Amino acid sequence: MNSTSTNDPQITVSVTTEYLSMQSQPEDNRFAFAYHIRIENNGDEAAQLLRRHWIIVDANEERQEVRGEGVIGEQPLIQPGAVYQYSSGVVIETPVGTMQGSYHLVDLSGLAFDAPIEPFLLSTPLAVH
Repeated sequence: MNSTSTNDPQITVSVTTEYLSMQSQPEDNRFAFAYHIRIENNGDEAAQLLRRHWIIVDANEERQEVRGEGVIGEQPLIQPGAVYQYSSGVVIETPVGTMQGSYHLVDLSGLAFDAPIEPFLLSTPLAVH
């Protein structure tokens, strides 16, 4: 498991990852990973997560960009002091890769802002020492 945390004055995003060996097929260059996201609203106003943007890069420097509405079919409204958590997954062609990105949010006063997600590691066990 790998983990990372991004601190924004208003939003903290924490990520943990895990390799999904049962869903992977290394012989076919298919490596599946789960990522578990924890979003904490440290601000004084509720904020709604409207969009996500992910940049996924494998060890061959193959790059995927994913943009979409909300996360896992939701556009959660995160109250001050509250935490929103979800899990999702990604498949890459190498045993090691990275992800990074951002969430686009808007607070109740209509102020839009991005919460960056620092690069985090996707790695099979023992691939990175």
